[in-house]
Amino acid sequence: MREALGRAGITLPSLGLDALTLAAEPPRPLIELGRCTAATARLLAAALTPTDEGGRE
Repeated sequence: MREALGRAGITLPSLGLDALTLAAEPPRPLIELGRCTAATARLLAAALTPTDEGGRE
């Protein structure tokens, strides 16, 4: 996920694995997306918003 976001020009500095969720049986790891700046949130929203051409604007 970090690499895919990076290709879109987005960095989530707190992105990581929630280790506690590995203790479940069976393990169901969760990804902790963490916090980001407002500018990063706007980039993320833009990357997730479809365009007429099916890509980023």
